[in-house]
Amino acid sequence: SIRAVVLTGAGDRAFCAGQDLGEAATFDESRADEWMEQTRLAFSVIRNLDKPCVAAVNGVAAGAGLQLALLCDLRVGHALTRMGQPEIKAGLGSVLGSYLLTLYFGLARSMDLSLTARFVDAEECLRIGLLNRIADANTLTDTAIKMVEGLASQPPGAFRLTKRRYRQETQAGFDDVFNAASKYVRDAYDIGEPQAIMSKFIERRRTE
Repeated sequence: SIRAVVLTGAGDRAFCAGQDLGEAATFDESRADEWMEQTRLAFSVIRNLDKPCVAAVNGVAAGAGLQLALLCDLRVGHALTRMGQPEIKAGLGSVLGSYLLTLYFGLARSMDLSLTARFVDAEECLRIGLLNRIADANTLTDTAIKMVEGLASQPPGAFRLTKRRYRQETQAGFDDVFNAASKYVRDAYDIGEPQAIMSKFIERRRTE
């Protein structure tokens, strides 16, 4: 009986700020593998939806948050929406994010966002295609609902088949990137940068 889905964040600060650094700082190799498998399962839930799914990006979408938004069919934000791929600043290689960004933009822009780890404001998000629309913050959810209703007005069988074909075209890459991500996360933790950077961040936050 559910015709469509709108995905948004709780409150008004963030759509999703990404991985909990307090949790990630304690990971070892086995936890890293578990982390990637949990991420794969969560991403697959959204990716495998045959019905329309629109992201209402109500603030910051960072790292895994950006990736969740990109897995939706369309995205709408507001003037304070900011999106970024900052894993490199946390000592992690950008693997999942760089793959999804490359699907949208090609290699050059994906490298820009992944290597600089910069956050993109709402207007640039709209211009480069991270967002499909910008709405007033007070009407963001209503706008997302109208967008998803527009998608849901399409013939459901044809809509389902079209999304299925997009999944088929990208499934090999999706599977490959999670295999690569597990290895790259282990490599990063072997180097030791994530633990050191995240621990410093947590300690700084405690003293502020």
